[in-house]
Amino acid sequence: MVKRIILLVLDSVGIGELPDAKAFNSEGANTLGNIVKKHPDIDLKHFLKLGLGNIEGIDYLPTENQPTAAFGRAMEYSNGKDTTTGHWEIAGIHLDKPFKTYPKGFPKEVLEEFEERTGKKGIGNKPASGTQIIEELGAEHLETQNPIIYTSADSVLQIAAHEEVIPLKELYRMCEIAREIMTGENAVARIIARPFIGSLGSFERTANRKDFSISPQENTILDFTLEAGYEVVGIGKIDDIYNGQGISKKIASKSNEQGIKKTIEAIEENTQGIIFTNLVDFDSKFGHRRDSKGYKEALEEVNQHLPSILTSLKDQDLLIITADHGNDPTYPGTDHTREYVPLLIVGDSVKQGANIGTRTSFSDIAATISELLQVKKPQNGNSFAKLIQK
Repeated sequence: MVKRIILLVLDSVGIGELPDAKAFNSEGANTLGNIVKKHPDIDLKHFLKLGLGNIEGIDYLPTENQPTAAFGRAMEYSNGKDTTTGHWEIAGIHLDKPFKTYPKGFPKEVLEEFEERTGKKGIGNKPASGTQIIEELGAEHLETQNPIIYTSADSVLQIAAHEEVIPLKELYRMCEIAREIMTGENAVARIIARPFIGSLGSFERTANRKDFSISPQENTILDFTLEAGYEVVGIGKIDDIYNGQGISKKIASKSNEQGIKKTIEAIEENTQGIIFTNLVDFDSKFGHRRDSKGYKEALEEVNQHLPSILTSLKDQDLLIITADHGNDPTYPGTDHTREYVPLLIVGDSVKQGANIGTRTSFSDIAATISELLQVKKPQNGNSFAKLIQK
């Protein structure tokens, strides 16, 4: 019997292009595959033992004769390839319309209302890499004390500010105002505070990033788990992604390593329900920056910690390792990529070596959690619980 699900999202660790990848400018993308090809010395032995190389389509890694996990892959059903869409689908929501993006910057009326309500004029207003735009506009920002406003290929409005020029409290207030503005016709999935420190030529973004998301438009497996009297612990940016909806306890983390440590600490507590962790370094530090070496090392770091995670599991725990989209660091541009995501399921009640094949929606995870915890099921997803249980 399962009393607790540990849901570990390796942010952006896709495993190969989806059939509709061309429509999302992701044709030929393969985050994990291209990293393995570029860095054949990568050490993923603990992932391989679970059965990572046994997943359909992963022909670039060796298979395991006796995998210790159930394994498979999932397709994204929703129309998107961003963090919010992926995580919401994992929790049981399908989005037919993608979140709005701003490839030419934000409308004049948005900036005018922002300026009127904050007393600050935004500079920048264009799609850009976060590290590049603070170098480009850092001098102007320091001189004028005006925040840097920019976006990306995702549905986001990002506000960057030096912590000694615009204190964190004020930056967060600006983001709350932007969140109120960016609704309705101008809605974006997330407003993101992007604080940085340092001097000209050596700026560095800090770990005080904060996301201001829109709330899910319907209840998710997280809500139903809470309603059933269980706990839902969100580690990393999980609380931000769901705007706190369905989360009973939030735990911040500033790196993959800290996220894993916090997850193990949460497992060691006597709770029941869901522990939901996002390991964001893959995406934010290496995928968007097209740093395949850093991405490879981040994968190896998590691989090294896998034994500690596995040994921390209790008798009635079940661990699901997956991802929310791809972000191939060898692919042109700096955008996410539309890919399959891995599914590795571990626990005392799990049939080792069970192949659950290709799931047609990330929401199958939510449906499976619903069946295992015996809570209300979201409207989307097909459970694979019977395929993995002994």
